Amino acid sequence: MATDNASWLNQVYCEDALAGLSRIPDGSVDLLLTDPPYNLGKDYGNTSDQQSVEQYLAWTERWIDAALPKLKENGSLYIFLTWRFSPEIFVMLKKRMTMMNEIIWDRRVPSMGGSVRSFSSVHDTIGFFVRRKDYYFDLDAVRIPYDAATKKARSRSIFVGAKWLEVGYNPKDLWSVSRLHREHAERVDHPTQKPLEIIERMIKASCPPDGVVLDLFMGSGTTAVAARRTGRRFVGFELNAEYCKTIAQRLAALEHPEPEPVAKARPKPRAARAKPLRQPDTVANTVE
Repeated sequence: MATDNASWLNQVYCEDALAGLSRIPDGSVDLLLTDPPYNLGKDYGNTSDQQSVEQYLAWTERWIDAALPKLKENGSLYIFLTWRFSPEIFVMLKKRMTMMNEIIWDRRVPSMGGSVRSFSSVHDTIGFFVRRKDYYFDLDAVRIPYDAATKKARSRSIFVGAKWLEVGYNPKDLWSVSRLHREHAERVDHPTQKPLEIIERMIKASCPPDGVVLDLFMGSGTTAVAARRTGRRFVGFELNAEYCKTIAQRLAALEHPEPEPVAKARPKPRAARAKPLRQPDTVANTVE
């Protein structure tokens, strides 16, 4: 049974979302942002990514029907998917919501390896859905500044003072953001961690300040971290106990960031002793 107080806010529950969603009151969430298992056989410490196609799609429909009532009437949903199942899941969601965009996340993966019988897959599919026409969307919060070259090219008098030139442009539906490599400072031990840049863009655009973001499959906790960094509240679920520890550590690091290491001053090099110049035998007071 859902509780009326706000004790469920800013919490990540280490349990199955289908079992725990009853904690959250209906109509209390501004944004449902989730990255469910893709059913590609990855090891998340359980069998959630190792189902038959029929089982996976049936399970997907169950969590969709359990989660959507938690959204406010002007709420939105973003879902990460693989191309293998996005058509079927998009159909499920289109029966329940209005689809606004199919967003392609170009992971900037080098063209190495992969099948020799098909083209290499280097993207994830993201679906953006809303409940009704007056959904919340703050475009100004996610505009991308024009670069110096573009501004210079638009320096003619007809463009001077143009608001659009100053505030930037609307992000397109192709998002080219590098996946997190092992050496990336943001990276933690999770096989499908999403970049903060992408998650923060979704939250800024589709969740009002101090609003609530729900993630059913928290993974490494990027949604919670992004919500905290952007002044929103969050609630979510994660089955894997080790990932729950990672989430707690990442959130704690926001509250108590480690100080930047102080660079040690390099010792000043000793001045080299000047060698006496040898006067040539033939020309006086001239250096060779």
